[in-house]
Amino acid sequence: MRRSAVLVGLPMAALLTYAPAAQAAAPSVQITRVYYDSPGSDRGGNKSVNGEYIVFKNTTRRAVELAGWTVRDKNGFRYTFGDVTLRPGKSVRLRSGMGNDGTSTVYWQRKWYVWNNDKDTAYLRSATGKLIDSCSYNSSRVDYVNC
Repeated sequence: MRRSAVLVGLPMAALLTYAPAAQAAAPSVQITRVYYDSPGSDRGGNKSVNGEYIVFKNTTRRAVELAGWTVRDKNGFRYTFGDVTLRPGKSVRLRSGMGNDGTSTVYWQRKWYVWNNDKDTAYLRSATGKLIDSCSYNSSRVDYVNC
C-alpha cells in the first residue's frame, strides 16, 4: 500500500486539522538570573542582603513599563515595581536589601533575605496579575541559577 493511497481515504477535515503545535511566544520580560545565596555567611547586614538579586531582561524591541508589576517567591514575599521603564534589550537588577533605585538597579528595601538558599521559585507578574515568567532552582551546591 502506498502512502498516498492512505491519504486519499482520509476525510478532508482530518487533513486540515493536522498542524504542528504553535510554540508559545517568549515573554516580553524574562528572568535571566536569580542569585539566591549571597557570598559569605547569612548573618544579615545590608551588604550581605544585597548580595541576593534577580535580573530581568526586556527581550522585545519596545520599551516595557514595569510600574505595578510584581515579583514573588514561594513564601509570598512580594516586591512591586515603581516607575521603571525597561528599554529594549536592557536589564534591571532587583537587589533584596536597602538602597536607592537607579536605571539598572532597584531595591526591595528589605532588612533580611528573600530567596531560600536551597530551593525556591521567582514569579514575575504584570500589573494585571498575568504570569509573565518564572524561574525555579533546587540546589545548595551553587549560589545562583541562570534561567
